[in-house]
Amino acid sequence: MHSSTLSSRRPPRATPWLAVGLALALLWALGASYLIVFHDEVLAGFVARQAALRDAYEEQLAELRDRLDRDHRDRAGTETGLAERVTAALARQAELERRAASLAEVARQTRPDPVATGALAPRRGVGPTPVDDALDLRSDDGDEPTRILPRRSALEAETGLIRLEARLDGLQAAQGERLAGLAARAGDEVQRLRGLIRRTGLDPARFDAPSAGVGGPLVPLDSRVLDGAGFEASLALTRRTLADGERLRRTTAGLPLGRPIRGEAIVSSPFGTRLDPFTRGLALHTGLDLKAEYGEPARATAPGRVIAAEAAGGYGNMVEIDHGHGLTTRFGHLARIAVYPGQRVAAGDTIGSVGSTGRSTGAHLHYETRIDGVPVDPQRFLMAGAERGGD
Repeated sequence: MHSSTLSSRRPPRATPWLAVGLALALLWALGASYLIVFHDEVLAGFVARQAALRDAYEEQLAELRDRLDRDHRDRAGTETGLAERVTAALARQAELERRAASLAEVARQTRPDPVATGALAPRRGVGPTPVDDALDLRSDDGDEPTRILPRRSALEAETGLIRLEARLDGLQAAQGERLAGLAARAGDEVQRLRGLIRRTGLDPARFDAPSAGVGGPLVPLDSRVLDGAGFEASLALTRRTLADGERLRRTTAGLPLGRPIRGEAIVSSPFGTRLDPFTRGLALHTGLDLKAEYGEPARATAPGRVIAAEAAGGYGNMVEIDHGHGLTTRFGHLARIAVYPGQRVAAGDTIGSVGSTGRSTGAHLHYETRIDGVPVDPQRFLMAGAERGGD
C-alpha cells in the first residue's frame, strides 16, 4: 500500500520543471520572431544613437576649440595692449624728464627756491622699475619694443603698469603746478620792478626794448591744463617773463637809487619852491641839500659816465654823471673833485668830498636828479631805493 502511494505522487513534482521549460522556449521563440521581424528597426535605432553620441562629442570638441581660440586671442590682445601702454608710458616718462630739465633751467633764473622741479625721483638701488619688473618689451637686438614676455602674471603686470601711470600723472601735475608757480613769481617780480620804476616818477615803458606790439587779457596759468602744447607755450611765456624781469633788474640797477652820502641822509632843504638863502625871495630849489660833514665822501648813486667835473657857478665844484635813458645826477658845492670827464663810475664810488663852494652858506651836499635835463625830486629815487633794500 505504501509503494502504491509513492507512485501516485511523482507526476506532480515533474510538472513545474516542464512549465519552466515551456516558458523559456516560448520566450526564445518570441525573441527570435521579434529579431526576425524588427531587425531593421533595431539596427537603425542603434545606429541613430551612435550618430547622436558622435555629433554631441564633436560639438563639444568644436566648442572647446572655440573657447581655446578665444582665450588665445584675448591673451594676445591683452599682451599687445600692455605693450602699447608701456611704450606710451616710457615715452611719457622721457618727456617728463625733459620737462624737468627745462623747469630746473628756468628755476635757476629765479631766486633760490628749495621746492622740487617735478623731476623724476632717482631710483633707489639698482632694482628695475615697475614696468621692467612686469614686462620685457625689447626685441633681441635691444631696439624698438616688438613683443611681450610676461615675467609675472598678467594681473601683476597690469598692476605695475597702473602704478607707473599713476606716478607719471602725479609728476605731470606737479610739473604743471611748479611751472605755474614759476610763472606767477616771474610775473610778480616784473610787476614789483615796474612799480619801483613808477615810484621814481618814470614810465617803465621808457626802458622797454622796441618790439612788435603785444597784449591781450591777463589769464592766470592753470596747472591742470599744462600738458602737451600747453606746457610748451606756458614754458615759453615764463621764459619771456623771466627775461623781462632780468631786463628790469638791470634797468633798476642803473637808476640813481643809492645814497649820495654814507648813512641816513638828513634833508636840510627839500626840492621845490623855497626862500632863497641869499635873496630871501621865492626860488626853485632844483635838488636836495643833505647835511654832511666837511670832507665827507660824496658817492655815485648809480653806475654811469662822468660828463662834467668842474667849477660851475653857483654849484661851486660840481660833478655830473650820465646814467643813460636820459637820467643824470649832479653833486654841488664839493670841496674836492675826485673824477674826470669821460670816467666810468660804479654805484658807491667816491666822486668827491663834501664842501661849501659856490652859493653855499655852509658845508653840505647839493644833490640833483634830472630826467631829460629837467630837475625832479631826488627824494622819489631815494625812497624807492630804500624800499628796494638789498635788490
